[in-house]
Parts: sequence; C-alpha cells; structure tokens
Amino acid sequence: MDTVTQLTYQALQQGTAALSLAHKQLANQVAQLVAPTRETATNATRSTPKPLPDGALMQVNARREKLYAIDLQDADRGIYPASLLFDRPWLEAIATYPRLWLDLPGTWERRDRQAYHEFASDIDTDGYPKYYLQNFHYQTDGYLSDASADLYDLQVEILFSGSADAMRRRILAPLKAGLDRLATTETQPPIPQQVRILDLATGTGRTLRFLRGMLPKAQLFGVDLSPAYLRKANALLSELPGELPQLCQANIEELPYRDAYFQAVSCVFSLHELPGAARQNAIASAYRVLKPGGTFVICDSIQQGDVPIMDVMLENFPIVFHEPYHSDYARDDIEGRLELAGFEAIETYDYFASKYWVARKPAFPESMD
Repeated sequence: MDTVTQLTYQALQQGTAALSLAHKQLANQVAQLVAPTRETATNATRSTPKPLPDGALMQVNARREKLYAIDLQDADRGIYPASLLFDRPWLEAIATYPRLWLDLPGTWERRDRQAYHEFASDIDTDGYPKYYLQNFHYQTDGYLSDASADLYDLQVEILFSGSADAMRRRILAPLKAGLDRLATTETQPPIPQQVRILDLATGTGRTLRFLRGMLPKAQLFGVDLSPAYLRKANALLSELPGELPQLCQANIEELPYRDAYFQAVSCVFSLHELPGAARQNAIASAYRVLKPGGTFVICDSIQQGDVPIMDVMLENFPIVFHEPYHSDYARDDIEGRLELAGFEAIETYDYFASKYWVARKPAFPESMD
C-alpha cells in the first residue's frame, strides 16, 4: 500500500477520534448546564459509573491503533479494496450533526427519568418482541423511526471515536476465508453470482456495504426488525452502482429462508441487545439457514475478562447508556451457545472494543456427498 494512502487513513482516524472526543466533552458540559440531573428517588438508587483504573486510556488507545493497523493490513493484502477505508457518508454526517444536537435534550430527559419504553404516538409497536421495544441508548423512538435511523451511524461513530466501521470490517477476512474453504470442498463450487451471504440485524446496511466492496458479484441479503432502518439501508445501498438490495423485515430468531441456503452469515453489534434465550434462537436460526461447511461470523462487544483493563468500561456501559441485556451478554458463554446449536471449529479474537467468533457448520460426511 502506498504511503499516501496510509498517511491519509491515519490522519482520517486521528481526526475523527479527536472530533468525537470534543463532541463528547462539549455535550457533557452542555448537559450539566441545561439539563442537570434532578434528585429523584429513581436517580438516588441508580448506579454511578466507576472511575477508570490508572493507565486504562493509554491501553485503550493502543488497542485502537492496533485495530487501525490490521484494517490497513487487510486492505493491503487485497482482502478488500482500499477504497473501503474511506467509505463514509461524510456529507450526510455534516448535514445530520445539527439534528444530533437537537435530539440530545430528549435523550438527557429520558435518561433522567429512566424512561426506557417511550415511542412517538404515530409509531406502531404491535408485533415486535417485548425486548425490542426499548429506547436503547435512550435513543428517541428506539429503532422504530426514520429520524432514529438517520442519526444512528453518526451516533455509533462518535461513541466508538470513529472506529465502528473498522471494527465491522474485521469480519471480512474470516468470512472470505470461509467462502474460499467451502469452495474447495464442494464438487461444483458456485460461481461468484451464486454465492449468498446473509447479514443479521443489518440496521442501516453498513456491513452489507462493506461485503459488497469485497464481493462485487455475490448475492447479499439483510434482515432487520425495523422498517425504518431497512428503508435507510435500502437508500444507502442503492447509492452503489447496479446494487439491488435484498432486504427483508424479519426477526433473526425466525429467519424466513429455507434450510442450507447461504454460504455465510454475519451478525454485527446485535447479540448484546438480545436476552439470552433470543441470543440462542438467533444462533440456531443462523445454523439452520447455513449450508453445510458454511461460516458464521459474529462481531460484538468484548466481554468481561477479555481485556481486564477495560472491565470497568464494560460495567459502566449499561449504566451510562440504556443497554438492558449487555451485562448478561458480557458474561455469556457465546462459544457454548454456538456449540449447542451445532457449530464447530470455533475461533475467537478481539480488536479494540469488539470481540469476534468465527464458527463453521459441519460439512456432510463424504458418504452423504
């Protein structure tokens, strides 16, 4: 990779991190001025975030730099084109940023009241699982409004100091390796146009966009419970030349596809927002729709004990943000859940604030081929 590309990428990431930090600091200062926390009975019993241990921020920054290094390395290896390193909706982010500030007073007010289940009167909440009807992160209308979908990507990038997309791209190398391995074991490997990949809880389609950059001819599918986020995904993916988004509103616990239909399935930043039973159902559903020998790649939050210096951050996260299932997820045995569903050859690794599981559905015995 040429030096200009590397320097441009590094400057981009450092600049985004600096802007994210400045936004967080300013937002906290403004919140104290215009929306100080009221002394209520609810607040009196609410947990207080713990202080970070000495040296935590230095190690966190080092982990972030390691994430950026592997991002550059994978592009240099040809896993995906270097253009994906700069694939961000800059103009949309600039246009959306004022709306983010306009939304913050409502967020502060809900946090103060610990209001977890508020939706605008014109939003239809019928038919959704109870666990889904939450104001995750105290977000206005949860995941069920177009306004929420418009703000989401910018909010997540600020939360992760500009590293959310880099963490998403860490699924690409193992997913591609899984597809290559499967192709070598099949009697008639599929042509690129016959490769089918499903992204669970696809949200605004950022993961699908990166998958498209890596696999320009594959058939890409995405499912999500939110019609608003699917509309956003459809709009963003349709910007790509010749793209035909194959999106479906569905619960990832009960996928509306036939058995053994996909060569690969991905799931990014979703399991921590599911209760345990729903987590298991989603994993089992992914297993069902995968072809024998297919690959399932999960990206989500690191868990307790993975990076001890960050354990306090994991404890603080559901306190600062409304994440009702994160504490349970942080101690959950995801590898055991994958094994229970039938997966094998499970590998795990982590980068910055995210953890990854790569699992394979067993291939048919030779006698059954």
